[in-house]
Amino acid sequence: MDSLQRLRAIRLPFADLLGIDLLSVAEDRVVAAMAVRAELCTAGDVLHGGAAMAFADTLGALGTVANLPDGGRTTTIESKTNFIAAAPLGARLIGEATPVHRGRRTMVWQTRIATEEGRLVALVTQTQMVL
Repeated sequence: MDSLQRLRAIRLPFADLLGIDLLSVAEDRVVAAMAVRAELCTAGDVLHGGAAMAFADTLGALGTVANLPDGGRTTTIESKTNFIAAAPLGARLIGEATPVHRGRRTMVWQTRIATEEGRLVALVTQTQMVL
């Protein structure tokens, strides 16, 4: 089973709620899409910042999982988000997470969230603890 199939098989109810569609997974890159739906928006029909952060957190966690030995686990211990532009209702977002550091005890991932047209929405850096 390849990495994409293995990670798609993991039950992630919150990621399902967000509508995250995992597109590709490798040890050094995770790519997924998410549609901006009304239930993920705040005032003004734009994506809620927490939804963007949760999208990025999911990708960073999956990137860490792709680098863990069988049976390994992870949890987020730190996350920082720079919001660059609003994501309007109806937009399709693409998230791309890449590793900054892949250590034995922690991994740091940076996720770039952009519209399908390439407009940067947010840049997220998170630290995952390896359990």
